[in-house]
Amino acid sequence: MAPSRSATVLIVEDEVGISRTLDAYLKREGYATEVAADGLQALALFRAARPDIVLLDVMLPGMDGFEVLSRIRKDASTPVIMLTAKGDEVDRLVGLELGADDYVVKPFSFREVVARVKAVLRRSNGKPEGAPEFVAGRLRVAPGHGRAEYDGHELTLTATEFKLLTALAAAPGRLFTRSELIERALPESDILERTLDSHLKNLRRKLSEAGAGDLIVTVRGMGFRLNERAAAEGAA
Repeated sequence: MAPSRSATVLIVEDEVGISRTLDAYLKREGYATEVAADGLQALALFRAARPDIVLLDVMLPGMDGFEVLSRIRKDASTPVIMLTAKGDEVDRLVGLELGADDYVVKPFSFREVVARVKAVLRRSNGKPEGAPEFVAGRLRVAPGHGRAEYDGHELTLTATEFKLLTALAAAPGRLFTRSELIERALPESDILERTLDSHLKNLRRKLSEAGAGDLIVTVRGMGFRLNERAAAEGAA
């Protein structure tokens, strides 16, 4: 099924055979595409085309995919799926900690990549009209507008971070296990419990930079919750 609108996918891949095949699969599904073969070209196209999602290979000539992702994240929260030939979990976690929304390990099924694009875009665009806002002290999360604020300042979050914060803010004080939090926030994702920590680490860092570093509490061996005490103090 074609997407409801012509979302644009930026494909960053130096292997011509892979990039051409991805381009063909995505166009067949109704997506518009831009293709870059190296990091500098990718950043130029990203700024010019403002894609809805990026498929980003890690091993690129010159500037690698991690550096490209880091530069993208300085300016935008556009969803990014990493494409990597590396099977080492550490490399995958590096991408997630830099702000990637998902990753696919080569060799991969092209149909799987298209399915991941659809899933990440659904998470990114899942902003139901009329959805209630959640307020906890100075934290305000508005799913209907895709907006989260702390103390009146908007937080720049990835789609995954926004979904996690929404789930926690909807039930302040409730303890979520890792599996419960994934099910509540990311039901269509195949995210691993171990990689959830990377997304939460990034979310905590952004909250800390906004002055809310103690808002998310880890209960060792049990799970995570939104700190009601910190929320109450924020409201005072």
